[in-house]
Amino acid sequence: MAVRTEARRSALPGEGFFRVQMVAFFVMVAFFVVAPFVVYPVFLMKALCFALFACAFNLLIGYVGLLSFGHAVFLGCAGYATAHAAKVWGFVPELAIAFGTVVAAALGLVIGALAIRSRGIYFANITLAFAQMIYFFCLQAKFTGGEDGIQAVPRGTLLGVLDLRQTYTIYFVVLAIFLLGFLVIYRAIHSPFGQVLKAVRENEPRAVSLGYKPEQYKLLAFVLSGTLSGLAGGTKAIVFQLASLTDVHWTMSGEVVLMTLLGGLGTVFGPVVGALVMVSIEHYLAQIGAWVTIVQGIIFVVCVLTFRRGIVGELARILRKPL
Repeated sequence: MAVRTEARRSALPGEGFFRVQMVAFFVMVAFFVVAPFVVYPVFLMKALCFALFACAFNLLIGYVGLLSFGHAVFLGCAGYATAHAAKVWGFVPELAIAFGTVVAAALGLVIGALAIRSRGIYFANITLAFAQMIYFFCLQAKFTGGEDGIQAVPRGTLLGVLDLRQTYTIYFVVLAIFLLGFLVIYRAIHSPFGQVLKAVRENEPRAVSLGYKPEQYKLLAFVLSGTLSGLAGGTKAIVFQLASLTDVHWTMSGEVVLMTLLGGLGTVFGPVVGALVMVSIEHYLAQIGAWVTIVQGIIFVVCVLTFRRGIVGELARILRKPL
């Protein structure tokens, strides 16, 4: 036990590592605090929701090495649960978002327990199969509204004080939720738990020989990733007052993969940058219609061929600083 504890301590990053990342974190916070006074706040709120979603996905693929093609399940189902709770049951926004997050966590536990024993492409296919099952359930279920979704979701008043109908008020609430989720992920990957996840990713048999149980750690990471994806989905449903099939469709799972790869797989800030780039492309190139998908495909090909580490990964390599 003493050997394992000492090994964990020695594997933790040094003080200089944290200093660089703290500077990057404060730069990111400063950007998002100033941005709504320059850029359309609703666009930024969409970017923040997808940034949290991408960060949660990156926790699974970047630090555990598990590729899920069904992560849209957690985003979409949490959105439906939040929207239904707020509109039909009359929940206040904080309880509605919490309910959606719990639903995502429960789905993560069930799907993870069934899929986590598989590896590689088999794991990806199982998660995709679950995603398609839940997509068709959402299409047929009465409470989801079918193809129309759940519309006119009330934003309400947060904690009885903050009126979420005010644009800047809801923006800074969304920013706070994003930062909370981001810090949870940051703490997880830089804790002894995160070091074990990396060990499992790099050499699972060796992790087993050290006395760890990889499947338990994988399941915990899967549930945490699903929970934070649900937090993003619930928040998005309140922001846009809508829960629709788009968020639970398999293409959404593909988009979050692209966001993560574009920003930088296994980096802390990469998914945030990737989400900003992807949302910007969809927003500013919306007038070209379906051609946006082709543009995204070209970007993906260029990313794979020229800078495989992603935008932040390449920047970290050039600066020789961990980001």
